[in-house]
Amino acid sequence: MSELKLTPYWWEAAPRPEARAIAVPEKTDVCIVGAGYAGLSAALHLARAGRSVVVFDAMRAGEGASSRNGGIASGNIKFSFNAMISKFGLQRAKDFYAEGIAARDHLAALIRAEKIDCGFKMVGRFTGANSDADYEMLGREADALNQHLELGVEMVSHADQHRELGTDHYVGGQVRGDIGGLHPGLLHQGLLERVVAAGVLVICETRVSGVAKTDAGFVVTTPKGPVLAQDVIIATNGYTDGLISWLQRRIIPIPSQIIATEALPAGLMDQLMPKRRMLGNTLNLYNYYRPSPDDQCIIFGGRRGADTDDPQRKTRALREQLIEVFPQLQNTGLTHSWWGYTGYTFDFLPKVMVNDGIHYALGFCGSGVVWANWLGLKAALSILGETDAESIFAKYPFQTRPLYRGYPWFLPFVIRWYAIKDKLGKGRHG
Repeated sequence: MSELKLTPYWWEAAPRPEARAIAVPEKTDVCIVGAGYAGLSAALHLARAGRSVVVFDAMRAGEGASSRNGGIASGNIKFSFNAMISKFGLQRAKDFYAEGIAARDHLAALIRAEKIDCGFKMVGRFTGANSDADYEMLGREADALNQHLELGVEMVSHADQHRELGTDHYVGGQVRGDIGGLHPGLLHQGLLERVVAAGVLVICETRVSGVAKTDAGFVVTTPKGPVLAQDVIIATNGYTDGLISWLQRRIIPIPSQIIATEALPAGLMDQLMPKRRMLGNTLNLYNYYRPSPDDQCIIFGGRRGADTDDPQRKTRALREQLIEVFPQLQNTGLTHSWWGYTGYTFDFLPKVMVNDGIHYALGFCGSGVVWANWLGLKAALSILGETDAESIFAKYPFQTRPLYRGYPWFLPFVIRWYAIKDKLGKGRHG
């Protein structure tokens, strides 16, 4: 068995590009901070609309969550549809979910139009219920989604579960056909290539140290020199730093970790994941997992282990969960284990907005494959003054909490509390 790599599995096919030596221009129409999905999505649309654009990133392009995620194109919102109805009312709940449908359609259309070879397939998602109460909750959710949004959601009983998943770990589950999967590294690589071809300057390994509003625009300060921009977009999500203290107090960086197994023996994938769906469960410290795009191995992620930065502890925690679901993998080795930061908001809603003249697209709450591309586009449309820039996610204030300054000191306590609830069988009952 080869040594475990502590880098993303996705980097094997899509290694992060080394930073090129690019001079910082004196001025530009738009400066974007963050070269992940959101920043590149905004840059592509702006450049093709005739704007000059410079994108900065403190790391290599896409080295953060854009090439570390599970590649599940869900456009999820952290509230169930029924919970949204209770919290916001039926019409607003429908508006939230309708924008999710539009965002998923946009991503599929973007990949198709740009001919990005990233293995995108609408395979659907199976969510396993970890308890009878969770199964009933998923059933109520399916009824509501079908009644109000006509999504064709199906429930799968425990007796029929093996047609979806080769395990008895769940008591049945829910299938949604409107969710897909892709190779996140190759999606980012394709976007980056299109952005550069459109004339955008992507300047990486260059941390922006200041954004100052002046009568002439915004002065964006970097170690390689300043640039004067008419508009600025901040798209740093879980890698938000102290550049703008107002923002740092509103984004919660939460670690998410993933492992990849070694190649499975012939026929085992057909047994474990016969329909090659994206997969999840109803735990508070939930798991998201899937077959690799080439069907050779399993990619398994989750929130257990988010209370430590020790990669060995993170790996052990995830492997334990993997074996709980698939005891058949007890003797299967791992090839990769990695983690990165997702960006959460206090109200669990993604954000696209303008504050003090600066545009923001971030806070994707673990569903950035869809939301980052969509809300990056919305930020660009807002700068261009387009009528279709409107988003429901611009209608809610960007909340913070007293004493919060950007470091989630409370996270270990939350993780432990969720772990206790999971052991007691009290999952996410929506």
